[in-house]
Amino acid sequence: MSGSGSRWDGTARFYDLLAHGAEKRWEPAKRGLFARMRPDERILFAALGTGLDIVFFPPGRDIAAIDISPRMLERARPRVEAYPGRIEARCMDIGALDFPDQSFDQVFTSCTFCSVPDPMAGLAELKRVMKPGATLGMFEHTGSHLFPFNLLLEMCNPICRHIGPEMNRDTVANVRGAGFVIEAVIPHFLDVVKTIHARKPEGMA
Repeated sequence: MSGSGSRWDGTARFYDLLAHGAEKRWEPAKRGLFARMRPDERILFAALGTGLDIVFFPPGRDIAAIDISPRMLERARPRVEAYPGRIEARCMDIGALDFPDQSFDQVFTSCTFCSVPDPMAGLAELKRVMKPGATLGMFEHTGSHLFPFNLLLEMCNPICRHIGPEMNRDTVANVRGAGFVIEAVIPHFLDVVKTIHARKPEGMA
């Protein structure tokens, strides 16, 4: 999760129950995305939440995982400890990452950028901590270009914004605007839920 830590702290107790159906539905897409985690590379995962995505990670990876909510991370601890590899879970805002420049070979996000208050600042921080040529893999809820879904999302957004996620973010355009090279966009539910594959250009510091 990202956004206000206190907002997500309040959701932590109920998050697994609320997300259970969605996790089952999106399991194949998430497994396909996380299968790209390479064992010989340093990986950043944002945002960890209660750790529901950990079961979809391949074993034996070296992962730095962040979340803005301390209570979410408390809930994630048993899953972190059970993972057959290394996960270093830290409380951190994606808009102000406490990692040196060019720290990571791969970055993954999962339903993260619908909740980041300033998505361009968050993407800029991800790009900063990525090595030149590093890959970005995202599983995200986004806005829709299809009628009537675009209209419905616009209508729901003012309410959803107060709960947590925004429903109409054009995350693909934001990733491109942040300077990443888009390699593939795979829709999973119309054009509302997508996997995005991108990379940081080789010559970019």
